[in-house]
Amino acid sequence: MADVYSKASAVIGNYGMGLTQHRHGTENVHMLCNLLLMRGNIGKPGAGVSPLRGHSNVQGQRTVGISEKPELVPLDKFAEFYRFEPPREKGRDTVETCEGVIDGSVRAFIGLGGNFVRAVPETGLVEDAWRHLRLHVQIATKLNRSHLIPGAVTYLLPCLSRIETDLQDTGEQHVSMEDSTACIHGSFGYRPPAGPNLLSEPKIIAELAKATVPGKSSIPWDEWVADYSRVRDEIERCLPAHFKDFNKRFLAPGGFHRDIKASKRLWQPPNKKANFKPPTMLETDPDVDVSQSDVLTLITVRSNDQFNTTVYGYRDRLRGIYGTRMVLLMNEHDIERLGLHDGQEVDLESAAGDGVERRVHGLRVTPYSIPRGDCAGYYPELNPLIPLWHRAEKAHVPAAKSVPVRVMITPSAPSR
Repeated sequence: MADVYSKASAVIGNYGMGLTQHRHGTENVHMLCNLLLMRGNIGKPGAGVSPLRGHSNVQGQRTVGISEKPELVPLDKFAEFYRFEPPREKGRDTVETCEGVIDGSVRAFIGLGGNFVRAVPETGLVEDAWRHLRLHVQIATKLNRSHLIPGAVTYLLPCLSRIETDLQDTGEQHVSMEDSTACIHGSFGYRPPAGPNLLSEPKIIAELAKATVPGKSSIPWDEWVADYSRVRDEIERCLPAHFKDFNKRFLAPGGFHRDIKASKRLWQPPNKKANFKPPTMLETDPDVDVSQSDVLTLITVRSNDQFNTTVYGYRDRLRGIYGTRMVLLMNEHDIERLGLHDGQEVDLESAAGDGVERRVHGLRVTPYSIPRGDCAGYYPELNPLIPLWHRAEKAHVPAAKSVPVRVMITPSAPSR
């Protein structure tokens, strides 16, 4: 593999959760960037670093300033343009939100799509604490597990999906999105709405704002909802370097690319150079103790018929597993060493050593080509085994690719 890389004229470094979901996941990505920089694989055709994204607009929402980090948001422009003082303290990321739900400091949750409770680690504690929320609001297109766990007051607000036509006062509306390659393009609805009373997501958000913060800014909510191009004009005004002629370009075939300086070998650090970031250590998860013979390292995986927490079927042709997702993939030597056998039903227990009991019941032992000392199972079924504190030190991504666990033999049912 190293020989192939050393001789290739151009290389794209794709990476996903296998690099990021570790305690030192951020440094893993730094090392991939270092490797690409060593042979000039940045800023030329057919080369570069490419994170594999899941959701269609996960990049776009960060680009326009949806972030818990105030330094990534054009707050001064917001204050100037819309005559209000935006909050400037750091917000909460996903893991910090879960911690707040558990300790009671988070009292309300408003979700714009997604299946938050099912997707997060420490699922058992989060679900129990979720019921103590004072307010729980979900703006969504499809019913999921998170909608069924109520707070003291719960609202489910169904909205139009992106495949449905969105008619507002000025006619049919289009939304924009940014893909993994920083290409921004339009998204077009083509099906009639599922029901006559469905509102669009922008309409719902605008009505919430009008009801809760009237007179707190100069934002013309009704005008923005009537014509989404007005919102894109404001994005261009706030971020002109990336969104020049936004409304003219985003509907063109193929859209347009955001101005990524590194793709032109224009470096923005103070020294105006591309800088290497040396690692602090060569262990991705130095705090995980698997020295005990009965402790394995769990990685969570997804099936081919799955998108995030949505499971479409029980036919994982990637791994030849059918009919169930409650499986534990193990090396044959570990199965023999631990006195187990193919098809045996077991429980999996967290070996985090923090005194919190975390267990998933009813997993079928399944031999699989996986390194000794490792085991694998499906996400999100095994999320309850991941402690909230077991996360990337810098990015707070759950370290779901290196979870210390023990296999527990399920007690036999009494004979009848």
